Amino acid sequence: MNSKRNQTYAIPGHPAEFRGMLKRAVRIVLIFGLPIAVLLLSFTMGRYSVSLPQMAGIIRAHLLGLPDPGPASTSIVLLHVRIPRIAAALLVGGALAAAGASYQGLFRNPMVSPDILGASAGAGFGAALAMLLSYGPAGIQLLSFLMGMGAVALTTFIGSLVSRRGGAVLSLILTGIVISTVFTALTSITKLAADPDNKLPAITFWLMGGLSLTGPNDLIILAPLVLIGLTPLLLLRWKLNVLSFGEEEAQALGVNTTRIRFITIISSTLLTAAAVSVSGIIGWVGLIVPHLSRMVVGPNYKVLLPVSALYGAAYLLLVDDIARSALTLEIPLGILTALIGAPFFIVLLISGKRGWE
Repeated sequence: MNSKRNQTYAIPGHPAEFRGMLKRAVRIVLIFGLPIAVLLLSFTMGRYSVSLPQMAGIIRAHLLGLPDPGPASTSIVLLHVRIPRIAAALLVGGALAAAGASYQGLFRNPMVSPDILGASAGAGFGAALAMLLSYGPAGIQLLSFLMGMGAVALTTFIGSLVSRRGGAVLSLILTGIVISTVFTALTSITKLAADPDNKLPAITFWLMGGLSLTGPNDLIILAPLVLIGLTPLLLLRWKLNVLSFGEEEAQALGVNTTRIRFITIISSTLLTAAAVSVSGIIGWVGLIVPHLSRMVVGPNYKVLLPVSALYGAAYLLLVDDIARSALTLEIPLGILTALIGAPFFIVLLISGKRGWE
């Protein structure tokens, strides 16, 4: 009787119900409103000004086969430069954030990022080697992607040998650190052997990350890879909640932890390698964005994973807007994400946010 007497019921029109509705409305605006606002803002930002009415008119004319409503240069900038770059930023940011959130759930560690198993270091070495060998853009992307996948395959193989003595997750993380160090050293050797007047600046600039050279052809390769890597993670995201309880508890609940770990690693590596092969090495996105998402929607991966992908897309798009608009010289994205991400993470640590728990 006492328990029934102490229960709280939501009465229509009650202030508690109103606060709940207001909280849900604010959350919906934060989840969908911010990314849409960033997307619309991105079409107008840049050295060549394009207003939203101009953009709508050009896209409408292009879809209906009508003459351009304005100068031909505006259509060229919008259709062949700005829209492909915006699409690439959305895909790369979403891929890195989804991979970071998945790895954090898999390893039950909020400090984990998409390059924990060596994908970024391997992809960076592949791109540097391709530039040293004078490959074209397609060859650079292909070798970068293959080396990123190969680095994680090597990490997984060595980690499986070590984990026979126990501690599979810890073995993977430690092996990933070692493999990343090896590929970073190989990249340094490649830079040392490169022509200092021609190839070395190109390698250095690529490793700093950026989307200035991204075109429509890159999207044809990037979009299917991101879709292939993201789909299994979205379908199995509820099992990441179970893995967060621990391996023994997950197995007791009937989850095949070995299979889920394998699928998560393969999918996340595919996302990371595909993103890095197009944009270069862009850090902090897969580490910071999942924390931001937890602050908005909580730790439930049924919601956290898709929101992380959405926020990652919007975050990298906003950073890219700053990179191409702040100065006359474009700032590499890897520099900006580090300058923004590191102070934010320090504030997060000092404030003692407990969204992970």
